Amino acid sequence: MLIKFTGGTVYDPMNGVNGEVRDIYAKDGRIVATPQPGTKIDAEYSMAGRVVMAGAIDPHSHIGGGKVTIGRMLLPEDHMGHEVERTDLTRSGCGHAVPSTMTTGYRYAEMGYTAAFEPAMLPANARQAHLEMGDTPMIDKGAFVMLGNDDFFLRSMAEKKDFSFIKDYIAWTMHASQALAVKIVNPGGISAFKFNQRQMNLDEKHVHYGMSPRDIILTLARGLKELGVPHPIHIHGCNLGTPGSMHSTLATIRGSEGLPIHLTHIQFHSYGTEGDMKFSSGAPQIAELINQYKNVSIDIGQIMFGQTCTASGDSMRQYGNTKSANPKKWVVMDIECDNGCGVVPMKYRDKSYVNALQWAIGLELFLLVNDPWRVFLTTDHPNGAPFYYYPHLIRLLMDRTFRNEMLEKLHPGAQAATILKSLDREYTLYEIAIMTRAGPAKSLGLRDRGHLGAGAIADITVYADDTDREAMFKTPLFVFKGGELIVKNGRVVKVVAGATHVARPEYDRAIEKPLREYFDRYHTVKLDNFRLSDQEIVESNCGHTGGECGCVIVQPCGPRI
Repeated sequence: MLIKFTGGTVYDPMNGVNGEVRDIYAKDGRIVATPQPGTKIDAEYSMAGRVVMAGAIDPHSHIGGGKVTIGRMLLPEDHMGHEVERTDLTRSGCGHAVPSTMTTGYRYAEMGYTAAFEPAMLPANARQAHLEMGDTPMIDKGAFVMLGNDDFFLRSMAEKKDFSFIKDYIAWTMHASQALAVKIVNPGGISAFKFNQRQMNLDEKHVHYGMSPRDIILTLARGLKELGVPHPIHIHGCNLGTPGSMHSTLATIRGSEGLPIHLTHIQFHSYGTEGDMKFSSGAPQIAELINQYKNVSIDIGQIMFGQTCTASGDSMRQYGNTKSANPKKWVVMDIECDNGCGVVPMKYRDKSYVNALQWAIGLELFLLVNDPWRVFLTTDHPNGAPFYYYPHLIRLLMDRTFRNEMLEKLHPGAQAATILKSLDREYTLYEIAIMTRAGPAKSLGLRDRGHLGAGAIADITVYADDTDREAMFKTPLFVFKGGELIVKNGRVVKVVAGATHVARPEYDRAIEKPLREYFDRYHTVKLDNFRLSDQEIVESNCGHTGGECGCVIVQPCGPRI
């Protein structure tokens, strides 16, 4: 079936298209080159006067895994009064800070998103994480497996195992857990917390294993580069959320040795200690360094005001956050002594000096980092705010007058402590398309997503060109998934199940002998049961098939695109 999308104003940064009026053609779920004159068109959509982009991609959103389930159980009140009315095509869903799987998929699609990626999957909990993502309709998914705090990895480093041994373990874990990338959370700190260390700086030695967070980061960064995994090591750095965390972040960037690294939710790692409150913005210094170090990419983790729920593998820092829990309840736990989990409800207030300055720091980073290809739009859902705040965030970035109006409503001390009002930059639609489509796709190695060139999957979002950018990005006119119309005027009209994306670097299977011995001695599950099969993922999809729905797509490992 050949579909023609006629006369839209196209923003496709991967192919250098910046606001050009073009026709787009799709056949059998993929975008194709302009056909020969006289070719039969089976369906046509007029896009005249409308903005056309590829489907949006969220590279960091906690949508699957134990911590999200814990958040739902911890906050039953979060699911009261938030039920979303649905048509007979869809299942009902609810939830605000930690919405149900159904609501997550629907709301992403209704905003024009066609993919979202879970950034913190425990290897021991991979099966549950994929089951939960499989029950999330409408969007493609994938997950980043957590390494660097697990006993086998840290023992291997402490025993000075050959580097090829460590690389084989990284690759084996990615295969076994069906991961797309690797995440490190508070390098060594989750493990150190179990040995009663309450904080770890970048060069502080782990009390038991004897290596520093810097050692762990560089080992993983080098391993992933040599394995050819497209996305660089995804780093949740030291000292999240603490005054002075900016110094760990600056040191991490300077010490990256040219290796590709991605610093996630960097807003939470950009705090200084200046001023009467001993809490200040480190965004200018960090942005200046990022602009110099081309091997570094970031996402922001923007906070928004209101009720949410923080959910992280960083049990060390989450334990510290329990004093700020709102409402006053929390969970901190561990699985198989491999990593951690902390769930702490949080309410960010615009009249709080700290919260207001956090909001400003995130925006400072967005506006001070020059290259939109290396900064991605996230709220670290749900840690900074639920993901459906994105349209509001986009307006803040595109409309300086609106941004300053919002700033004037905040705590006066925070207004005085930020340079935000002096920043004139306003993002363009082309830059938004980079930050929410092309950039994440390129970073994650999704060669046929995030763009509208021939051969790409026909994931297409169409917007009214509304001067109110929040309204524009909140309610797309049309969303197509694999060439099928799934959303019209902000309402789901067809339910599909997205694909699961994985990466499978090569490794020496001899690694399984010491791993099997380790599992038999220390784990509660056998090695063969630890592995997750393709069929389990396919069977976990939410019951809708067609095209690539519900399937596993292996992204090639090799040189980064």
